[in-house]
Amino acid sequence: MTSNNRIVILGGHGKVALLAAPKLTAAGFTVDAVIRNPEHAADVEAAGATPRLLDIETATVDELAELFADAQAVVFSAGAGGGNPERTHRVDFVAATRSMDAAKQAGVDRYVMVSYTRADIDIDVLPESNSFYAYAKAKHDADAYLRASELDYTILGPGSLTLEPASGQLLIADADGEGVNAPIADDAKVTSRDNVAAVIAHVVATGAASRAKVNFYDGETPIADAIR
Repeated sequence: MTSNNRIVILGGHGKVALLAAPKLTAAGFTVDAVIRNPEHAADVEAAGATPRLLDIETATVDELAELFADAQAVVFSAGAGGGNPERTHRVDFVAATRSMDAAKQAGVDRYVMVSYTRADIDIDVLPESNSFYAYAKAKHDADAYLRASELDYTILGPGSLTLEPASGQLLIADADGEGVNAPIADDAKVTSRDNVAAVIAHVVATGAASRAKVNFYDGETPIADAIR
């Protein structure tokens, strides 16, 4: 890992990324936030990050590797936003896996993927006709590609995302998104985007959850204790 404290976030104008940037900055990192719309640059700058204009949907591995050069970590927090299966595949799988190849090419070992809790299992229970299936498959396959890589990855599996402020406290779930020690009510399977941002900053700063996926909801255990 390089001594450079630069972090590159893909999907830099997303809600999670805009919340993560100031937390990473507070932890001593500089943040490059990748955006495709130049009109979003002011929002990125207001969050304490430097906007980098690149459309990851069409960017090549070489272009991404050039952007990643000398970074300490890459965070994938991009997404097509649903509604278009073809674009979902291009962004959530193709662009994601290209970014993994680019990280390796650039010599950046640390890679943090923002996924979701049930990404490992939804494709086995959802019919292909389900409108969520394309997203579930793209995330499942991207996560699998990352696990098969040599990168020092962490896959984050939050539940249904909310706009609540970060509590800094989590409930860790099992591989199926269920309770490890006790059942979890469906209405409790939620995670604030601000808590996801805090978890990104934690795992980047500490190297916690190396080569592992962590499923989590808002809970009562401090992040530093919940994710080691």
